[in-house]
Amino acid sequence: MIEVTNIDVFYGNIQVLKGVSLHVTRGEIVALIGANGAGKSTLMKATIGLLPKKSGNICLEGYPITALPCPEIIRLGIAVVPEGRRLFAPLSVLDNLNLGAYLRLTNGFKKEVQEDLQTMFQIFPRLRERSHQLAGTLSGGEQQMLAIARALMERPKVLLMDEPSIGLAPLIVKEIFEIIRRLKDEGNTFLLIEQNARMALRVSDRGYLMELGRIILNGSAESLFKEETVRKSYLGA
Repeated sequence: MIEVTNIDVFYGNIQVLKGVSLHVTRGEIVALIGANGAGKSTLMKATIGLLPKKSGNICLEGYPITALPCPEIIRLGIAVVPEGRRLFAPLSVLDNLNLGAYLRLTNGFKKEVQEDLQTMFQIFPRLRERSHQLAGTLSGGEQQMLAIARALMERPKVLLMDEPSIGLAPLIVKEIFEIIRRLKDEGNTFLLIEQNARMALRVSDRGYLMELGRIILNGSAESLFKEETVRKSYLGA
């Protein structure tokens, strides 16, 4: 679904990503783990066209998207659950969900969007209960559920999730990751960017470890759990 090959990204004269390569296959969850400041969110922004690439290539289903602007990349089927949720706080839950389906609504798929709304309410029952409540008044966990549902309303080919556990209580984090795993079992594809390496690897098929703008390890989630570097630095073992 996504193939990133040897991309370099700079902030001014400072190189932030250094020859980064990874891929995400249809129907899998791939975790990108690493400490704060490792370059994980920069990679997400570069993938969706929010940051220019000095060199390298990015493809979606084999189609080159390296030089495309962000709106065009979103139209091609990448959805983002951004760090900090980034909801439209003064709008209702329902309005936020409809905004997730904006491109489909403007292209005449109103009936399908209504069907997807009911699907989101089945996956996230609390959103149905709060459908007319302002998004900014939801709890942190409910806001994260809304951010995920809003992205799914696009019917994306792949979801990029940036730090979905940040700022949430441990029990809510567990619930969010259970939802992610269930969505994967239903055929969705994820690139999961996450500092919480333990939870990310538990739900993922494969993973990459990023440090200082480079991928230093990759492999199956099970193999990364056993890597000494991961265990000592990211799993507290």
